[in-house]
Amino acid sequence: MADVRPRDVQVAEIGANTLVLRSRTWERLKFEVEYARQRGTTANSYLIQAQETVLIDPPGASFTDLFLEELQQHQYLQRLNYIVLSHVNPNRVATLKRLLEVAPYATVMCSKPAANTLHSLLADQSSSIYAARDDEALDLGIDYAARTFRLHIVRDEDVLDLGNGHTLQFYFIPTPRWPDAICTYDPGTRILFSDKLFGAHVCDEAVVDEHWKRYSDDRRYFFDCIHAAQAIQVEAVLDKLAALPSKMYAPAHGPMVRHSLTRLTQDYRNWCQQQESQEVSVALLYTSAYGNTATLAHAIAKGIADAGSAVELIDCEFTEPDAIARAIARCDGFIIGSPTLGGHAPTQIQTALGIVLSTAAQTKVAGVFGSYGWSGEAVDMLESKLQDAGYRFGFDTIRVKFTPTAETLQQAEAAGIEFVQTVKRAKKVRAPRQISVEAQTDRTGQAVGRVTGSLCVLTAKDRDIHVGILTSWVSQATFNPPGLTVAVSKESLADVLAEPGAQFVLNILKEGRNLRRYFLKPPIPGEDRFAELATTEASNGCKVLKDALAYLECTVVNRMDCGDHWLLYATANFGKVWDASGVTAVQHRKSGNSY
Repeated sequence: MADVRPRDVQVAEIGANTLVLRSRTWERLKFEVEYARQRGTTANSYLIQAQETVLIDPPGASFTDLFLEELQQHQYLQRLNYIVLSHVNPNRVATLKRLLEVAPYATVMCSKPAANTLHSLLADQSSSIYAARDDEALDLGIDYAARTFRLHIVRDEDVLDLGNGHTLQFYFIPTPRWPDAICTYDPGTRILFSDKLFGAHVCDEAVVDEHWKRYSDDRRYFFDCIHAAQAIQVEAVLDKLAALPSKMYAPAHGPMVRHSLTRLTQDYRNWCQQQESQEVSVALLYTSAYGNTATLAHAIAKGIADAGSAVELIDCEFTEPDAIARAIARCDGFIIGSPTLGGHAPTQIQTALGIVLSTAAQTKVAGVFGSYGWSGEAVDMLESKLQDAGYRFGFDTIRVKFTPTAETLQQAEAAGIEFVQTVKRAKKVRAPRQISVEAQTDRTGQAVGRVTGSLCVLTAKDRDIHVGILTSWVSQATFNPPGLTVAVSKESLADVLAEPGAQFVLNILKEGRNLRRYFLKPPIPGEDRFAELATTEASNGCKVLKDALAYLECTVVNRMDCGDHWLLYATANFGKVWDASGVTAVQHRKSGNSY
């Protein structure tokens, strides 16, 4: 049974004069894929109380009231001199606003890109933030709620002396996902406040990772969701921080990293190198006005990584043209995402498109996505320019009005998986030079691909675990008894359906419902693919999808070895149509060489 404890704030000492305030929830915090393990999470903030007091990283809006109540109860706000923001987003700023109302004397410290974001989120009139040159003193004022609060922009390796042996060192560590990111190091306690590095979305009572092995899967999943798409930049950050003699990592989420510090650091390096050594590489270029296009980019990138491809996430607003050109040169496929501003794509995207059109070979696979408020001309422009240039598309162009929904993000993730499959097919076609054999194989594959099939989800039980796979290799085989054949990959459910008498349900999908997205990617250990679906159980104990068009309860009669697949012949014992007016979803393929 899931833990239903209320949210709270756990306070613990992690070093001399240093506290962690862990805002905890045992629920899945929100619908982004990074929370999909549903293990809850902690939003970690840190308080250093020396001659001067600093608060590092207030939590997001979900914890604002609880967090401020904890600060006021222990009178932590009375001596608050500084608030350090490792990165800025609207969720965190919601709590910052409340902090500035009760502690208007505190100085906010962040990077210059973060200050620009704060300007747009907080300021009424604050042109002074842009008036300061890079070589000027950067203590600025921003008007907010009829007050002026102090903002200090920190540069790479800036130092802040708090007294009593605590001196904070700041390091600018920009990545495509967080171009404003800094981390903070205290030589007095040798604690590195690492923000999004070395975290995990898991909630429990342990403040420090004494039993660190039980967090291994959570840490890897966090890396895959958050950092895999920016592995090149993360590895550079690891190099930059390697010289610091840290004895503890204090991340934004999860337990403090002390007992496994060396091991986790090496794990990060290994995971980065695994991403960079993948057979297929995708460059994902984007810029974002309000965060919506960026959210789509992260979902697509997660799908690409799940499909076993390296993905390089590139925020064009913070990337030099030469770096974009190099990324395009080394990738097998590229995807461009853009918002629409005033009926046009931002200048950075127009520059990136020019680089692509002038340097990218037409053998590379392309993709386009974007969000918009009213019109969406930028997405249409990107699509038409790439089509006119002769590029093949790896998925249907994604257009999202306003904020992406949970369903939209799942579709974007599925599009990333589909893109990698298209790139792999393209590489197989163009790689060998034995034209006579390969060309004929490709022509045959294209012809086989024109054999269409009903899109279905086959569900079965592996002991007490419900499993399901997506298939379109289904055909009616007999009238009496009613029977059908299903081709099943030897890597999927073959062992579950190995013997005559094995039971399964064939769920025939309905056009327009898009249930396929739940079954496109390989399953995660422990993941319940059916958790978000309306289901019931058939008489044979297998799952029935209530949003399908129809279903059949089946029994395996025989099995034939067909190379990379098993061909199952099964009889249908019972069937039901859920929607008599619905239309069967059909899988259309351009090649018979892959799904």
